Formats: sequence, C-alpha cells, structure tokens
Amino acid sequence: MRVGIDLGSRTIKVAAMCNGQLVDHQLAESGFDPYGQSMAMIKKYEAEKIVATGYGRHLAQEHFAQEVITEIKAHAIGARHFFPDCRTVIDIGGQDSKVISLDEQGRVANFQMNDKCAAGTSRFLEIMAATLGFRLDEFGPAALESQNEANINSMCTVFAESEVISMKNRGIPRKDIARAVHLSVVNRLVIMLSRVGFGRKIVFSGGVARNPCIVHMLHEWLGEAKVESSPAPDLIGAIGAAIHAGKC
Repeated sequence: MRVGIDLGSRTIKVAAMCNGQLVDHQLAESGFDPYGQSMAMIKKYEAEKIVATGYGRHLAQEHFAQEVITEIKAHAIGARHFFPDCRTVIDIGGQDSKVISLDEQGRVANFQMNDKCAAGTSRFLEIMAATLGFRLDEFGPAALESQNEANINSMCTVFAESEVISMKNRGIPRKDIARAVHLSVVNRLVIMLSRVGFGRKIVFSGGVARNPCIVHMLHEWLGEAKVESSPAPDLIGAIGAAIHAGKC
C-alpha cells in the first residue's frame, strides 16, 4: 500500500492506493496541531511508502513521510490519473490558487500561482459568505440565481470585504453581491489561464470545484474549453502523491 498525504493550510487529505486503485481516503481540518492530526489519520495504514505534499509537507518529512513533492506536481499527477488527456489544471486551495499547464506526457510545462493574497481562494469565499450571512454550501447556488451586474473592484480581501459591506448598506440584494464575489474569483482565474495558456480540457481540483457558480462562470468565460472535475476534487493532490509513491 502506498499513501499520499496533502497537508493543506485548511484541511489534511489522505489517499491510500493499492495496485493503482484508491482503497481508502480521509479528509479532516488541519486544526491547531496538523502534525497530531496527520499522525492520527495515517496510523491505520501499513504503508510501504508515504509521500507528502501541500503546505505542511516538510513537517511530514521530518516525522513520517519518506518523500515530498510540490503541490504543482501532485495536482498534475492526480488530474492526469482521472483525465489522461488533460493539459490544464486549476486548483483553488485555502490560501492560494494555481493554474498548471501540462505537456503531452503530463509533465508540468508552466504554472501561475496566486499565493501573495487570500483573494481568489477558498478562504476568500468563506469570508465573503459569512459577511453576507450565507453558509458556504449555499453561497454558490445563491450567486447562480442572480442575473444582475455588480462588480467588486478591489484585489485585496480586506478591501473587497469593505466593498461588500458598502454594497449591503446601499441595499444591493445579497444574491447580486454573491454573484459579484464569484465573478471576481473567476476574473482572477481567467487572467492566470491567459498567462499560462490552456487546452480544450481543463481539470478543476480542490474543494471549490464543488461550487456550481464558479464552474458555470468558467464555462461561460472559456467558451469551447471543457471544465471537468473528479468525483472527489479535494483528494486530487493526495492521490497524486500516492501515485508518485507507487512509481519510486
């Protein structure tokens, strides 16, 4: 059995694979003790090899992982596992967002990362949902119901939140503001995609891939390009790490 663990800024994901097949997986909040949480998650496995990725990968290497790989490589491997012909990967994590371009063999050819600001990340969406009084799982569907144009211009989470509060105070409906928040995230992704270049099949990984409004807006922006996601987009990085563990 080979195990991949993705120690993200918000959640920890574990994927256990045997003979190329996913046999078990786990997902939990990172909490205040990511090391303790990781150890509790992996102790049930008799792993031949553990490969770690994510923000906490070096912590894992100090204590239990035999090897680490970058999130870029892990998501590239995981995406190609589910979609062998994909050439572009979008990943929105807790504290960053990434667009990865792959060559024909699935190797990383180029990438763009927004890791200097929380805007455009899942944390940004959480903050904005709370500001507008939505649960995170209802935020995307609510934004989809709006047909009205509203814009958030700030590129900073703090200032964007101030814009949202100002829009609320002007009486703009919550759903319209929610749509504006989602559009600001998609606008950032489109800029990153245009810099990297993208193929006709794009794989969306990370928990935000479950947000129907983000997916819908991406389809609108990208025209003929097809945006797809695995049944478990949160696990793509961990699965990529587990696959890498099986190759070496």
